[in-house]
Amino acid sequence: MTTLPIVEAFLSYLTDERHFSPYTARCYGADLRQLIEHLVEDRGMQINQTHEQSAFNQLDRAGADGGDVAGKIQPPTLTDLICKADADLLRGFLSHLSEQSYSPATMARKIATLRSFYKWALRRNLVKSNPMTLIRTPRQAKRLPRAITVEQIERLLSAPDDNDVLGARDRAMLETLYSTGIRVSELVDLNIEDLDEPGEALRVRGKGKKERLVPLGSHALAAIRRYLQILRSDGRLGEAANSGRHSTPLFVNKHGGRLSSRSVRRKLDKYLREVGLDPSISPHTLRHSFATHLLDNGADLRSVQELLGHQSLSTTQTYTHLTTQRLRNAYDSAHPRAEAG
Repeated sequence: MTTLPIVEAFLSYLTDERHFSPYTARCYGADLRQLIEHLVEDRGMQINQTHEQSAFNQLDRAGADGGDVAGKIQPPTLTDLICKADADLLRGFLSHLSEQSYSPATMARKIATLRSFYKWALRRNLVKSNPMTLIRTPRQAKRLPRAITVEQIERLLSAPDDNDVLGARDRAMLETLYSTGIRVSELVDLNIEDLDEPGEALRVRGKGKKERLVPLGSHALAAIRRYLQILRSDGRLGEAANSGRHSTPLFVNKHGGRLSSRSVRRKLDKYLREVGLDPSISPHTLRHSFATHLLDNGADLRSVQELLGHQSLSTTQTYTHLTTQRLRNAYDSAHPRAEAG
């Protein structure tokens, strides 16, 4: 379905000013298109792109001048309706969504999309007030992040055969994910120049393009060195470096281009099958395992927060529930007076 100029302007704000990933922006766009589709069906309206563009232009000019034209736009448009929306209209839309059996997490994200959109619209003076301030996000059951054991990690990391360039790359990728706890999006965004071999560290660009330096373990560093050595001897590193790009990807596909997040997931699935591990394990599971194993072995919460690139300490504290449960299990199984006789 065709979207509206006001939605396109919001999505451009997310990517250009807030530095959201293209994937996240697409999800926000899909949520807002659902609102548009609901209004089209509920109000029997048609989308005329010329009228919608004109309506957005009027609102935008009035907003810049501090004026108010919402409700005065002729002919009536979806843009006008969205900007005049009150809490009841949005509750009706959310009620419509709830009938489609979305999970609580998905509903929470859709509500978050509407919150972000109307906060942006209010700051830009496209709306007179934010109707989302009257709508609460339903409580969700807390889901603990999943971690796998050190023994399972060892099985997985030993799966790739590093005697050829693709196997060496895959081992280096998996070692790096577990050694640093970085997100898969951060992994594929790495460039050769982000590797600090003398300092045994990586420069990582996280959410919002914030950079952080993360230590690189000896096993991961050795795997990366071996991969780059084979890549150089294979001639592909030279091709990538001389391709006219400003930066050379660290992890490349068989054509010398930057590897995608989806490709990393496919490679992980392949090795999970080979070593007989749960196929639902994801690259993010390695991130969870990294954090959990650090806390299990005495790392302090603030350090783990910095390593993960979490903005809020409360996000990192989720992992303490895992380690506390493990301590409880160890206590119950080992202490002579832990359980009632």
